[in-house]
Amino acid sequence: MIDAVQTHYCSEGADLAAQIRAGLASAGKDLSRLTTTDLAPVDEFHIRGRQATLELAERMQLTAESHVLDIGSGLGGPARTIGETYGCRVTGIDLTQPFCEAANAMSEWLGLADRVRCFHGDATALPFDDGTFDAAMTIHAGMNIPAKDALYAGARRVLKPGGLFAVYDVLQGEGGPVLYPVPWARDATHSYLSTPEEMRKLLTEAGFEILDEHDSTEASLRWFEEVKARIARSGPAAVTFQTFLGADFPVMARNQVQNLAERRIRTVSYTCRPSR
Repeated sequence: MIDAVQTHYCSEGADLAAQIRAGLASAGKDLSRLTTTDLAPVDEFHIRGRQATLELAERMQLTAESHVLDIGSGLGGPARTIGETYGCRVTGIDLTQPFCEAANAMSEWLGLADRVRCFHGDATALPFDDGTFDAAMTIHAGMNIPAKDALYAGARRVLKPGGLFAVYDVLQGEGGPVLYPVPWARDATHSYLSTPEEMRKLLTEAGFEILDEHDSTEASLRWFEEVKARIARSGPAAVTFQTFLGADFPVMARNQVQNLAERRIRTVSYTCRPSR
């Protein structure tokens, strides 16, 4: 399963940092003056992008002294956004080695390597000591993880007492089976969506108290409309998710929108703290 998930996102040995850098250069970006906003179209790899990241960060009540864990950190976009916005430290962990390599390279480009570092590892077997982090988050990662009980129990273990855990994921909706391919899976073989009811049970059984549950499905649909309108006005961004997902990304994106519109999927976030 692990190899198949990694292969879905990029080929072994892929130099994603070089591909992204070349795309930015060809679009006329000044590579010595890049910002997190420049990279957001490719490294904020989730629905509603940077805006959703900042909303989640606010719910985690972060400060400059916080040390945050990003489980399933991908190309490091959310980690860098949070590290830059709050001045805090963020540690990422991701199953896909080329993502981790590219994430660390991009943090170097932006001068954030002292605050943001991503490591290759398994989200269901976190290699960190108990009570290491002030806060933890996972964004659009659970869809590829069947052992969500281990994922959430691990997050609970590495949090300090009173630390907050934020989850933002794509969940199974009431509108029927998911239409594939989608950005996280080309078919149902490695897609593991939970329903909202299952999520509440998983988080509670992992030792969390759910403080907030927010369904952003309607906002997600509006976001896709805004992206479509922006592309019509100004053309596509210099680099996009197609950089690593390949030529079938447009089909994935169309299916994503249809799945949302038909409520085959929902976007939902949770804010939790360890139960007493």
